[in-house]
Order: sequence, then C-alpha cells, then structure tokens
Amino acid sequence: MKKSNSTYSILVLAFAFVLLGTFVSQAQVLNKPVPADNPNLAGNSAWTAVCASGGFNEYFVNFTWDPPMVDSNNEFILELSDADGYFSNPTELARASDKNTTFDFEFQFALPAEMRGESFKMRVRSTSPAKTSPASDAFSMYFIDYNAPLLISVDGSGDIPSGGQIQICGGGSVTLKPHNIPNADTYIYNWYRSGTLLAEKSESITVSESGMYYVELDYGNCSGSANTLSNTIEISTGTSSGLAINGASNIEVCPGETQLLEASISGQGYTYTWYKDGSIVSGPTVEASTYTVNAGISGFEGSYEVEISGSGVCTELSDPVTVSSSGSFEITLNNQENIVLLPSQTKTLSVSTTASSAAYQWYKDGAAITDATSNTLVIGETGEYYVEVTNNGGPCTPAPVASATTTVVTPDSFEFVVDYVGTYTSCESVDATLSLTTINAVSDSGAKTDVTQDLQNAFDYQWKLNGADVSGETSKTITISDQEDNGQYDLFGSIDAFEASSNSLQIKLASNETLQITANGTVLCEGGEAIVLESTTDLTNESFEWKKDGTVVDTSSESFTVSETGVYQLVITSNECALMSNEITISEFDESLLVLDKPKDLIIIEGETQTLTASGADSYEWYDAGNNLISSSSFYDFTEEGEYLLIASFGTCTVSKVITVTYRDMFAIPNVITTNGDGINDLWVLPNSYSRDPNVLVTIFNERGEQVFSQAGYENNWPQSTTSFNKQSMIFYYKITRGGKSLKQGTITVIK
Repeated sequence: MKKSNSTYSILVLAFAFVLLGTFVSQAQVLNKPVPADNPNLAGNSAWTAVCASGGFNEYFVNFTWDPPMVDSNNEFILELSDADGYFSNPTELARASDKNTTFDFEFQFALPAEMRGESFKMRVRSTSPAKTSPASDAFSMYFIDYNAPLLISVDGSGDIPSGGQIQICGGGSVTLKPHNIPNADTYIYNWYRSGTLLAEKSESITVSESGMYYVELDYGNCSGSANTLSNTIEISTGTSSGLAINGASNIEVCPGETQLLEASISGQGYTYTWYKDGSIVSGPTVEASTYTVNAGISGFEGSYEVEISGSGVCTELSDPVTVSSSGSFEITLNNQENIVLLPSQTKTLSVSTTASSAAYQWYKDGAAITDATSNTLVIGETGEYYVEVTNNGGPCTPAPVASATTTVVTPDSFEFVVDYVGTYTSCESVDATLSLTTINAVSDSGAKTDVTQDLQNAFDYQWKLNGADVSGETSKTITISDQEDNGQYDLFGSIDAFEASSNSLQIKLASNETLQITANGTVLCEGGEAIVLESTTDLTNESFEWKKDGTVVDTSSESFTVSETGVYQLVITSNECALMSNEITISEFDESLLVLDKPKDLIIIEGETQTLTASGADSYEWYDAGNNLISSSSFYDFTEEGEYLLIASFGTCTVSKVITVTYRDMFAIPNVITTNGDGINDLWVLPNSYSRDPNVLVTIFNERGEQVFSQAGYENNWPQSTTSFNKQSMIFYYKITRGGKSLKQGTITVIK
C-alpha cells in the first residue's frame, strides 16, 4: 500500500533524529561513594562507622563512574559534608588525578581531628568536566581525641568524696563535673543515673535525686571504644537536722577582741568543718562544734559556715554568719616599702588613716621613738620604721594598730639600666634613641631597690661610645643618626661619692644610601650578547659580594657577567651593616615570553581591519611578504590577506612568528544542490573554514543511514560523476567533525 506524503515525512524526520542522536555524547555518570575494606588490615570488612584516633586513622571508600571519558587534566575529589549532612562548606578528604581511565577505584582518607557527629555524608566531584556524584548514605564519624576514663567530682573541684558518696539534706542539690579533661566544654556527654541515660549533654549536671551517677563522652557509635566511662558518685538524700550557728547572723567585733562561734548541735560525736568565705579554716575535727574568730588578726572579717557529718546524721552545711569589724580603720603608709638614704640626706615618712580621733607613735627597729607622735617623721638613719595608730573615738576600747614597715637602707652601689626607645632594628634602622629606664640601689648583699623616681634628677650623666666620652651628651637620653657613630654605648653617672654605670647597647645603623644595579638584559639566550650587571656605586674601595639566589658567587669583580638564570643582588658591607641593592631576575629565554592577543592565523572580513597586539618583548618589527618593514610598534592593523613576519626582541634574543591572514567566508553551508549539468550549484561547496583542511572529516549518509561519502580535507567534489540519483528530489545527511568532535550536521536536498 502506498504511504501518504505526511507519513513519509514523519518517518524521514524520525530517522534523522535517531541518526543525529548517535553523534551526541552521553555525559559521565558519577556514582555515590560507598565504604570499602581496608586492604592493610587482614580479614577486615567495609566500615559502618568511622571511629578515628591518633593511633588509627585510615579509611577507604569505593567509587565507580561510567564513560564517556573525562578530560586528561581531570581530578576526582572526595568531599565530606558537615555533621548534619550538608555540603554548603565541604571538607576535602582526598583527590586523585591518576584515575581518569579507571572506572572503579578506592579513595584513602583520614578523618580531620575536629569532626564529631552522626550524619556525615560523602560525595565525589570531578573537575573536567565539572560534575558531582550523589551523596552517600549518612554515617557516624568521630575523631576520638580523648580516650581515658573521666573523673567527676563536686563542681569539678578534683576532690572526690570518700567512698564516692555524697549525702544531700533538706531538698538540696549538688553539681557534678569532670575535672581531668582539657577543654571540657567542647565535648558532648552521656550522663547516667543508676544505668539510665539522662537527657543532659553538657559537661556538668546538677542533681537532687538519689542514685549512682557517672558519665562518658558522647562519641555516638564510637563511645564504647573510647573508654571514657567515669568513676561513680553515689548520691543519697536525707532530712535536715536544722544545723545553724547560734546567735545573730551579723556580728561586729572590736579590734583586738575575739568572738566565739558555736554550732547549734554538739556533744554527739559528730565531725565539724568550719568555713570562711567558702574555704576551710578548721577541721574536719570530731566534736569541734565551736570556732574562735580573732579580730586582732588582719583579714578576720568574712562569712563563716559550719558543716556537720557523721554516723546517723545527714551531712549538712549551716547558713552563713557575717563577722565584721566594729570601729575598724585603715592605715596607709605613704612611703615606698624600701627607701634608699644617701649620706647627709634626710627623708620624711608620713601616714594617713581613717581613724576618727587618731593618736600616733613611730617605731625604729622595734623601739618607740621619743616625741615621734605626729603623722609624719623625718629620718636620717637606716633601719626599719613603722607607726602605731590608736583610734580614740568610737564604740570600742582603744587598741593600737600597727602600719606596714618601711626599710631604710644605705646603698653599697648604684647601677643604671638603659634601653632602646621606640623601634630599633640592627642594620635596618637609620637612627636610634637610647634612654635611662631604671636606677637601682644595690646593697652589700646584692639586693636591688628601684630608686629611679627619687634620684633620676640628682645624678650627673655622661654617655660613652666604645669607652670614650661622647661630647655634649650629658643627659639621660641620646639619639644617634649617623652610621659613622655605630658602636657600643654605655651611660655613666655620679652622685655624692657614688659612681654608676649601665649595661651596654650596641648600635648598628643602616646606611641611608641607595645601592642600584643595572643590566643590559634580563633574558639569557644561547649565542646572544652577554648579560652584564653593573653598579651605580664605585666599588673600588668597598667590600662587596655579588649574590645569586642568596648565595655569594663573586667578591672581586666590579661588574659581573651572568652565565645562569636566577635572582641577582649586590651587597656592600658598610660600617658592619650590609647595604643591599635592588634585585634583578635573569630568566631563561623561552618563546612563550612572546604573547599574542589573537591566534597567528587571522581570519578577517574583506574591507575591515583586524588588530593583532604582541606583548612581553622589548621591541617589535613587522614585515610584509616582500620583507618590507611596515611597523615597529607592539601592534599592527591587518586589512589584506597574505603572510606577515613578526620579529620580537628580548635583549639580544629574538622570536619570529609568521602571521597568516585570510578572508572569512561570507556564505553558509548550502542545503540544496542541483545536478542538472548546467554548471551552476552542481556541487556541494563548503566555506573555506571546513574545506581542504586535512583535520576536518566530511561524511554524507543517504536517507537509510548508509554512508555514501567520506573525505578528510574535503575538495568540494560531491556529488562525484559516478554518483547516481534515482529520484527527482533526494535527502542526504551530513556530519562535519574535527578530531572526533562534531562541528556541523544537517541535511542536503539534491534536485535532479
């Protein structure tokens, strides 16, 4: 039966799509990575969780992919998600650049030390072409950086109770916390009560229920292998016995008096522990139900508590009682702790106090000084001085309170300490300032007392350079700004019969000169003119070094001839400091140093201009086909077809490039030809960009998909004289490729 024209057209189009589909490449398929066996462990199987540590951190995943092939420069990269399975900021675990022809291989990876979580995923990414595999299943991954048993105690104090038992009374609570793990707050914890996992995950837990409490680090499925299970604390509860400290909750005591504190429960063989401001001051002692506060001892004021424990009683802490001083006052000795007294010199000691009606008595070496009863005392002898102050106003019986002691000494000698002021770097700074920072009085025993404040303006000073006086430098500070003044500086001084000297400081100033070297070229080429380095500074009387890549290569030649590539520099030693020149980099000649901004084979439209620009060289010359110089700039505007020559100079080296300019074809690939022999449109003629190129393959198929013509370097010669056409109009299909890559494809209608 004869088919209709419409049916025939549909069949032809369907065949065309099937045929053209064979020319379209399929994309690579990257499969999700899966855990793999560790080949370095005998009898091992694929892992189900990663439990890494400092002792073991070697894991493998298997990865497969399907062709077509990836590019030769491709890399496969194994990536890890965050702990929640997201890849917004993935971590690279491994990469492979040698598996571009291997469709089934293993990645080896180590888990980063900061990773801990239950839902990590992995994926593989290729770079060329850029594709990403599906994510793997979620896995538990932990780096076990702490794998020792934890120790828990009350508030992490490190004091584990005897027998691991704590009794809580009267509805109280206690906080348990590990005390032997660094950076404890960075971990997640599993807390247990009598074997039951609790909801708390932080480093501490506050408990009020009885039970056996212990903890471990939460490493997920890896917790058991981490061996972090702690000691056990047994919490028991009981009823409060009503322990208290008898009397008022606020007690005032006069200076020098005592106050007896007494527990409300006594005489039953219990153990008592007394606390002041949270720290133990007495006990634990059996039957020590009282504690005496001595107001004659400095610092007695504070908050006092008592704790009771023992057989048949609940361990309990009393409410606090505050003990303060009544009529207390402060004494401030207004002089430094140690005073240096020079011969024939006097000093004045003074005291200030908050006493409302003060009386004073000064003491020297423990003995009262006659008539020394004011708040000041003029001294002229060495010894230990203090003052007693009596407060004659207020509710308490007057009792003297002694001040701190001031020791007055005569020095055996003095010493100076000098230092650099501001930033100073040897052989880099161009100026330096030195100054006196400290004056120490030194006793015969070697003890030092800082007397800078008292005596810095009393000394006569002299700076010395290399042991000789520096003229006019008689202050505490000196500034050096000339390289000729480099050397060792000391400060000397005198007061009365004493002389003092300082530590020594070395000054090495850099020269403020600029050392410059030049070269007649920077590119080294075989057969070219020698590259010579020269200095703008006369080296006749200088000590110098030519260096290549930091290594000395010459110390005698005032100009240096380069024979190797590298970084060159000249160094002159001037006044013990190195004066360094600029650096000159000599590179190996390479034609790639010449860069063209367009291909050297240019295609232009007839009547238009195409500009080709060169860079990287020192100079350029452009020649036409007749060897005529047409330009000496870095670019040339091409308007005509032909061959041109570019010569680029790099010092004494040259690079030549032949530039070919052709006109662009201005017609498209024809899709209809006639074979009536009239000489017009009898052949299928392609543009120059596709014809006569040996790298371009032209293939033609008939309507049944059979190849009827194939030619590399197509000569515009189809159909050939032997080709016959048995229909008035026939459809053919063509494909144009270069190196296996499709350039064009379509249909050709042949009309007889």
